[in-house]
Amino acid sequence: MKRCIAINVQKRNLAIMWTANFLIGISLTMILPFLTLMVDALGHYTEAQTQLWGGLIFGVTFVTAFLFSPVWGRFGDHHGRKKILVISALGNSLCLLVMSFAETVILLFIARLCMGFFAGFISMAQALIATQTPKEIAGRVLGTLQTGNVSGMLFGPLLGGLLADHFGFTYTFLITSAATAVAAILVATGVKEYRVEAESEEDARVYTAREVIKFIVTSPVLFSVMLITLLVQVAHFAIQPLLALYVGDLHGPENLAFFAGLAFSAAGLGNLLFARQWGKLGDRIGHDKVLLLLLVCAAVVYLPQAFVSSIWQLVALRFLLGVLFGGIIPAQTAYVRQTAPLSIQGEVLGYKQSFRFAGNALGPMLGGFLSSMFDIASVFYITSALLLVSAVVLWFAEYKTAKTAHQF
Repeated sequence: MKRCIAINVQKRNLAIMWTANFLIGISLTMILPFLTLMVDALGHYTEAQTQLWGGLIFGVTFVTAFLFSPVWGRFGDHHGRKKILVISALGNSLCLLVMSFAETVILLFIARLCMGFFAGFISMAQALIATQTPKEIAGRVLGTLQTGNVSGMLFGPLLGGLLADHFGFTYTFLITSAATAVAAILVATGVKEYRVEAESEEDARVYTAREVIKFIVTSPVLFSVMLITLLVQVAHFAIQPLLALYVGDLHGPENLAFFAGLAFSAAGLGNLLFARQWGKLGDRIGHDKVLLLLLVCAAVVYLPQAFVSSIWQLVALRFLLGVLFGGIIPAQTAYVRQTAPLSIQGEVLGYKQSFRFAGNALGPMLGGFLSSMFDIASVFYITSALLLVSAVVLWFAEYKTAKTAHQF
């Protein structure tokens, strides 16, 4: 009887968190297509200055998020993740409200900086659902959860571009602020958080913060997953703030925000269609193997984007890239679920999120630097190389682990 009740609560929580992830995903990505364009509208800047400011404003959120993610993860392990989810959504709503009235690049920069303190809704949602999910189906369930966020990311840039073209930036920010507030209300009133019983003494053990770090560092594949998270996000986010400018070079100024949103959304569609399938495959053959395959294929797909001659070629490649990236985050999270003790999974995921946010911060800065020194196409060369390096790092960690196990 208790097991049936627990399963019903799990399904209810998954449905609510899927909806909340959708709202957060659509809200935070609605502003991406025109964030760099907004910089240009707030002052008289050269093209190089606009690209630099765009990279800084895009990336600064992740600097503060990098610092606070492990703190929120540890707090969630000890005091509950529902509270963190509500605080995160309300904080983002407030920051987006401030951004809607920004009249200078500095104020926009400060608002984005503050958003980093409240970042991590998606990762905390993953931690909440992961700890309530049996290990053998973790990939499939986390893949399902990700489709909520990805569905929002799919429609967000397209909707944001349309709203910005027809109503301006201010109203678009107001709508995103309202949507994140609704997500907070859904979590506060609908999610039922419960403590999962430990399956072993290792799951029940209380770890100090130093012991958690030691656990990560001394687990070769787990530590490689952290490094790969950093490299993948650097690669993926290096082009994000420049994509609207790249689309403008390919297509011209007509309906620029819409076509920039289309390029963003193409990746989201591929991600949406295949995230659950990659998770199911990982449950069967191992999430580390799936991750290695996806990294190599993503490197191959990223490179041709530097040579496209039309917007539709770019959209097609972005779709294929989304198909591959749809499996990377669920594979990483499911691997943590299967290897980390239950009592520290939130904190371990918090460190993984810190590496992710570090990549989110460094990526736009790297992209802005490369595009200002060379051209936007050069960003694709570097991102493809970073993904190949990630694959090598994972392969070496797996080889080292297998060799050590064989010795014993």
